[in-house]
Amino acid sequence: MHFAYPPRKNSNPPPFRPRATQLPSFLRRPRRRTLVLLLLGAIGCLWLLFGSRGETQYREHVPSGNPPVVILTVLDNRQYSSAYLKSIQNNREQYAARHGYEAMVVKATDYNTGKSPRSWAKIIAMRHALSQYPDATFIWFLDQNAYIMDLDRTLEAQVMAPAKLESLMIKDWPVVPPDSIIKTFSHLKGADAALIISQDDTGLVTNSYVLRNGDWAKFFVETWMDPLYQSYNFQKAERHALEHIVQWHPTILSKLALVPQRTFASYGRNKEGNAYRDGDFVTPMVDCTISGAMSCEKLSHYYQQQLTTKYGDAGAAARR
Repeated sequence: MHFAYPPRKNSNPPPFRPRATQLPSFLRRPRRRTLVLLLLGAIGCLWLLFGSRGETQYREHVPSGNPPVVILTVLDNRQYSSAYLKSIQNNREQYAARHGYEAMVVKATDYNTGKSPRSWAKIIAMRHALSQYPDATFIWFLDQNAYIMDLDRTLEAQVMAPAKLESLMIKDWPVVPPDSIIKTFSHLKGADAALIISQDDTGLVTNSYVLRNGDWAKFFVETWMDPLYQSYNFQKAERHALEHIVQWHPTILSKLALVPQRTFASYGRNKEGNAYRDGDFVTPMVDCTISGAMSCEKLSHYYQQQLTTKYGDAGAAARR
């Protein structure tokens, strides 16, 4: 029996039918990518022109100058007598009241320094002052063991007026004496200086320095109090940390103005050269001790007596 062969299939396949979803030729892949990019670019331009107008752009806060100066002093209430500390506080408040300044006198125990030396509380307090007085023009840190001896002279007249500061600035000078290869900038202007400090024969004097308030000051203090520096075993804690920072961070060195030590840090009577003399602005008692014959409280009587002699009741107010 023979079966008929099935019909042969056509070897020519039918042509493809166009798909209903096929894009027009101008939207095919190469051109489609270009069109998408152009569309995104147009949307971005429209957003830049109209969408960002409602957002507040960042601007550095410019202090209004109210108050013009904050005098910051940190008291060690654990080791010194309350009578002595009261005389220090009165000295700051008396001076501040004469010139419309603010005296910020705080306790070291208000700040947690962890396992670091307690002297780091002074740097934490500076950050506190910058936060509490954002409109102050200057924050003047003055160590506990120091007296302002000329109550009539303003900080601006003594050092911070731009022309006065520029006349005092020691330029192109080793930051850490005697032979540091890192030197103060020679082109810095008085109006641009933000850290005003002096040096003695061993290094920077952190007993008395001035910060110009602003974003740079906040950056500087945050850098100074970095936990890495606080935990490092510097011989003189925050003082040596500062000397390290200014020598290795040009952003900080670029704002540092070095002034003669007697500008606002004349040392006690036993220091030659930069020793306190009658008429000096400020005297830190750097060699005094907590107790004994050379205690800060005993040495302070000499300076308190001078204030009383010169200012009468005003000086007595700083003595009570």
